[in-house]
Amino acid sequence: MIVAFDKLHELRGKVGMVDGGFDPLHRGHIEYFRAAARLGVPVLCNLSSDAYVSTKHPVFLAEDQRAAIIDAIRYIDYTHINPYDTETALRELRPRFYIKGADWRGRLPAEQIEICRTHGIEIVYLDTVLDSSSRILRDYRFQQQNH
Repeated sequence: MIVAFDKLHELRGKVGMVDGGFDPLHRGHIEYFRAAARLGVPVLCNLSSDAYVSTKHPVFLAEDQRAAIIDAIRYIDYTHINPYDTETALRELRPRFYIKGADWRGRLPAEQIEICRTHGIEIVYLDTVLDSSSRILRDYRFQQQNH
């Protein structure tokens, strides 16, 4: 189910939140979603907007398409296209768990840690990092330039 920002408060304390651009989606993301689902609460995917993704690399798949694909994955119960930033979504949603890949341990922004502490959100790091969307796109562009 795709959830609008103004409905996030209805899920407070009831979900685990995964987030990212997922552009392109790869098997590491599926493992991340699967591991998040094992925490025993519904999973909400806080999907980065095209505006945010474009600060990292050219958008490969538009946000509405990424949302539709992610929302069809059995491990995801809710999908939210985030028009703001992660901090705003965390404050509004106040999930039970904020779920990140282990590669974020020690790198999570201080403001996100403080929001979680203030609102009693447990930060969970999952060791599911298998690949990188940015690396996949970089490799693809390199291959295209050399053919």
